[in-house]
Amino acid sequence: MSSESAVVFGVDARGVATMTLNRPQRHNAFDDRLIAELTETLQQAAADPAIRVLVLAAGGKSFSAGADLDWMRRMADAGRDENLQDAHKLSALMDALDRFPAPTVAKVQGPAMGGGVGLIACCDIALVADSATFALSEVRLGLAPAVISPYVIAKIGASHARRYFVTAERFSARQALAIGLAHEVVEPQDLDAAVVAMLSILLANGPRAMRAAKALVAAAAESRDAAALRASTAGVIADLRASEEGREGLRAFLEKSPPRWIG
Repeated sequence: MSSESAVVFGVDARGVATMTLNRPQRHNAFDDRLIAELTETLQQAAADPAIRVLVLAAGGKSFSAGADLDWMRRMADAGRDENLQDAHKLSALMDALDRFPAPTVAKVQGPAMGGGVGLIACCDIALVADSATFALSEVRLGLAPAVISPYVIAKIGASHARRYFVTAERFSARQALAIGLAHEVVEPQDLDAAVVAMLSILLANGPRAMRAAKALVAAAAESRDAAALRASTAGVIADLRASEEGREGLRAFLEKSPPRWIG
């Protein structure tokens, strides 16, 4: 096994973290090592309040080919209990990315299959090269996209999930845009510029406010108690208005000057 890290991670002076899948020779396919490194990296990054945005990228031609064949062979020879433990580890990865406190941007430069689609679905914003393709191909192997299903369904809706989960058909970046998996589709040579432009937009916003806004979406989607949700959202805006960041944002707006978090 290569000693090279399966994940490359770094944070720049602006607070932009970049997490890059680093198994290009295996098309960034999932195995137990990649899952463990991604999960550990996400958990450590989530605890760092200086991180303002997380970019999820991939090295090589593919974003992620889904499950690694050697890993799948090992799991096929394992019993149910071992497979259950393994599935829980993948579930923990998806949850860590889905609940990452700062905004997340998926930079999708190539094909994404199975679990790779799950990673994209867990990100807040997906910027996709026009040449990328997608598939939820598990049923072709006699499996199902089980662990990633809550995140994919939340992103593309039940109607599209009912189609692509059972057909395993490959679809284009433009179709990914149409069903809500992608937010922007650009020519491959323009993908870097699209990420730079999105980061410029995000970094103009209050760091604490963006985290609160992201949490609002999750809270509203998960809440079944309208009164509790109203009370919670009122508390959020009251906290932000009274915060140093909120006061700074209002001051900058009234004085028509940039807030301190820019530059």
